[in-house]
Amino acid sequence: MVRLTSYTRLCKTKNILTVNGRYPGPTIHVHKGDAAFIKVFNKARYNITLHWHGVRQLRNPWSDGPEYITQCPIQPGRNYTYRVKFTREEGTLWWHAHSEWARATVHGALIVYPKRGTLYPFPKPRAEIPIILGEWWKAEVMNLGREANKTGGEPRISDAYTMNGQPGHLYPCSRADTFRVNVELGQTYLLRIINAVMDEELFFSIAQHNITLVGTDGAYTKPLTTDYIMITPGQTMDLLLEANQPPNLYFMASRAYSSGFGVGFDRTTRSTTTAILHYINTSHESTSPPPLPSLPPFNDTDSATAFTTRIRSLANKHHPMHVPMHVDEHLLFTFSVNLLNCSGTTPCAGPFGRRFSASVNNVSFVTPAVVDVLRSYYLGIGGVLDGDFPDKPPMEFNYTGENLPESLLTPDFGTRAKMLEFGTSVEVVLQGTNVLSGDNHPVHLHGYSFYTVGWGFGNFDAERDP
Repeated sequence: MVRLTSYTRLCKTKNILTVNGRYPGPTIHVHKGDAAFIKVFNKARYNITLHWHGVRQLRNPWSDGPEYITQCPIQPGRNYTYRVKFTREEGTLWWHAHSEWARATVHGALIVYPKRGTLYPFPKPRAEIPIILGEWWKAEVMNLGREANKTGGEPRISDAYTMNGQPGHLYPCSRADTFRVNVELGQTYLLRIINAVMDEELFFSIAQHNITLVGTDGAYTKPLTTDYIMITPGQTMDLLLEANQPPNLYFMASRAYSSGFGVGFDRTTRSTTTAILHYINTSHESTSPPPLPSLPPFNDTDSATAFTTRIRSLANKHHPMHVPMHVDEHLLFTFSVNLLNCSGTTPCAGPFGRRFSASVNNVSFVTPAVVDVLRSYYLGIGGVLDGDFPDKPPMEFNYTGENLPESLLTPDFGTRAKMLEFGTSVEVVLQGTNVLSGDNHPVHLHGYSFYTVGWGFGNFDAERDP
């Protein structure tokens, strides 16, 4: 049940959207191959939809959840039943609202256990602990997106990052309620990490402990032992933690990784959220503050890249990989942050008195207002969807160059799609640009997993960057 709930955090009480009165929302547990039926009652005063992030929904797009894409929103006082089909997903996923800014507080963990009768590809841990990295505002969250759209500027920066709803020990008003993980010496635990932050990538680490990555986004990976991770918005990671240090209290901590020029976020020390790792059943516990982990600097692209490029699929007998060797379609998508002129005499709050408008291949998406895209396609309703999304940007330029011409700042608009035949093998090159600002652009593809077969800095070159 989605409803408004009053919460006290950071010395300020406010109403936020929650599910069943909980923030974060309830954890859903299923097994590989299950189907789940989830009935959503909207008791709030806002429209709502829910998305099951990372679930393929094979031939079941009507339950995927994006507002006005695969369904019209659930109106206040109404209900809707989602049928969620789990096929080859296994590991940690999550669910979240997919309408306006509701995702900021309407979200929860979605755990897919191995198929009944099968085991993890690693020794079974003593226990599992979902950890959701989120945000908190001293403001009405549902007003933030509308406020940004109205002013044309950047959305308001959050007042704190959180772990399982608590900012942690570095924020005085949350110190007593800091999330705590209890462990026993010599045992191994499975941490299920979810980045539910709206925009920023995050570094995460545990003081004086190594962690071993064994899965990400509902698929297993080759074990990767590290002292930190970098996790992007919407991403999930399965980490094994061995409780093998002298019994004491230790901080786990997370803060932003953001290398884009002029990108707004809280750079102060207090922007670090913490939780406590507590060794139980010990005869001695220090009264001094727990040690903090050494996290990379907020703009440390080398550390972010060093971690990400070490990740490999498990690719064993029981979890095979089938990378397509033949490619039917080649697509190049460029991602830009654009600017539009403001109507009237009052300047907007974006750069140069203009307003923001992001684009892919110079197309800014226009959300339908009456009927969703999926319905318009299947029922042949005209005037909603155009099937002419470009395979590559309309013009070539030095995508990552400096001092790009102002003519690149203005996008086209449309509700446009790329149509593909079922079974097509597609290579997609995702090219970031320096149009306005070289921001990071995490990408999530609904209904699919994909294989990363190459990466690099600068402009993609098919000969140089196979």
